[in-house]
Amino acid sequence: MAQAMRPNSATSLFSTDGKRHPLQDILVVVTLTLGVLAFVSAFFHNLHLLSSWAGLVGILTGAYGQFISVTTRERFLIIIGLGASAVGFFLGMAHGGLFGGVVG
Repeated sequence: MAQAMRPNSATSLFSTDGKRHPLQDILVVVTLTLGVLAFVSAFFHNLHLLSSWAGLVGILTGAYGQFISVTTRERFLIIIGLGASAVGFFLGMAHGGLFGGVVG
């Protein structure tokens, strides 16, 4: 091998290709935001509608983000958001669900 391989340290920590990915970055931000919202609101019993719906939408956006993600940084942050969304969704479902008290 004629030349040594050196990592590009000018870019982000986990951005391996050095290119911009605006759609993937938006999905990362949306998934993380919905995950934090679902996780925090899941600890309040009267906010089960917010936590279950935010968790469900966060799971769906995170799943699509994982499907189209390109770099390790994107995948890592989406998994964090997916985990928080799932915990918020399941606790929201346990406290009353998606329609608990509204329908019925």
